[in-house]
Amino acid sequence: MQISETRAIVTGGASGLGAATARALCAAEAAVTILDRDTDRGMELAAEIGAGFQPVDVTDEPSVEQAVGEASAQMGGITACISCAGIATAERTLGRSGPHGLESFRRTVEINLIGSFNVLRLAAAEMAQNAPDDDGCRGVIVNTASIAAYDGQKGQAAYAASKGGIAAMTLPLARDLAGLRIRVMAIAPGIFRTPMLEGLGQEVMDGLAADVPNPPRLGDPAEYAALVLHILQNGYMNGEVIRLDAGLRMR
Repeated sequence: MQISETRAIVTGGASGLGAATARALCAAEAAVTILDRDTDRGMELAAEIGAGFQPVDVTDEPSVEQAVGEASAQMGGITACISCAGIATAERTLGRSGPHGLESFRRTVEINLIGSFNVLRLAAAEMAQNAPDDDGCRGVIVNTASIAAYDGQKGQAAYAASKGGIAAMTLPLARDLAGLRIRVMAIAPGIFRTPMLEGLGQEVMDGLAADVPNPPRLGDPAEYAALVLHILQNGYMNGEVIRLDAGLRMR
């Protein structure tokens, strides 16, 4: 897939990994529509980089149907779907205040896992209408997992479950959509410098960076975006989860 011919939607595209991806795609002359619940930030970034914007709640079926439909109509179709929308929660199974809240567990899974599936299934329906490119591909889906899917820490039962689900469904999705010539990949990022992490303070970030083997620093969202662009261009990448973590194995 040629990036300059790509028509992409990016969920969670108003900040963090999603914003970096939207920037990189626009810089490479792709058509991009940012999907995010933060309308003010999303519209501001879209205007800055020359992208479109659609407000969306990834957990709401009508909201996603409208956003995906509008994005497809405005761009003349969708050839790439990158899902970065998500939340990170920390709550122990049994803490001082009692058992893990069921609603907080449900909400984490609903946004991170079900939300990603909600978007991709509708994006795939749009991609199925595309004419194949020179490699026979009609579209590419890239979901965001996490190293927590493999190395979940204390307090990450809900988060690890949600990201583990994304990792686990990657191959079945690729097999489901192979006949339509739609590829499916996932990226499992390590510890990246995002607004969510920066909210923890510099001391915490320095401590986290010290555990990263090589290079011993936090990931740059631009590095995540670079991998997304490579996945889009490399037609032989399909059905796999790529760890992007500088060799970090949480313990």
